[in-house]
Amino acid sequence: MSQKFVKIKNNNKNNVKTYGKYYAKAVYDNHFVGTDEIADFIQSQASVKKSDIKAVLQELGEAMKHFFEMGQKIKLEGIGILKVGFSSIGVAKAEDCTVSTITTRRVLFQPETERVVVGQQKTRSGAIRQKYVNAINLLKDVAFEETHDNAMNPSTPSSTGGNTSGGGNTSGGGNTGGGGDDSGMDQN
Repeated sequence: MSQKFVKIKNNNKNNVKTYGKYYAKAVYDNHFVGTDEIADFIQSQASVKKSDIKAVLQELGEAMKHFFEMGQKIKLEGIGILKVGFSSIGVAKAEDCTVSTITTRRVLFQPETERVVVGQQKTRSGAIRQKYVNAINLLKDVAFEETHDNAMNPSTPSSTGGNTSGGGNTSGGGNTGGGGDDSGMDQN
């Protein structure tokens, strides 16, 4: 299996650098993988019963909430770090900045990364310098494949130049395959 994508053209004339260029946009089927499916998969990979796995997964949410309430970050080996994030209303005086100014709450996720050497370069002094990237462990072996499956096509037609979640935005406006706005296109 592979992560599917479609080609989408940026028709936003306000973005001169990326106007008219094509970008890969991640598409997903309508199926969400739930606790049962994850438990089935883990059971097939380990010597633990599905019922035990489900019990642990169901308690994971409660455990995370507990540690978030304690103001702690959670590091899941092989997955990444989760922590609480929030927005607040700006106020003129410090004493007016209270809990009531907090407007939105969210869980922030920082995937676990690994430093991967991608080449070497000789410096002027003759020393060898390695070139590297930080690979997201959860994604480093994920294959990508173009799809023409209408059931997976994004709901936003390519002519709108809308949000293209599913990749990272590079300084050149190209797709890096991470998460967020992948094309440098303005969101509508």
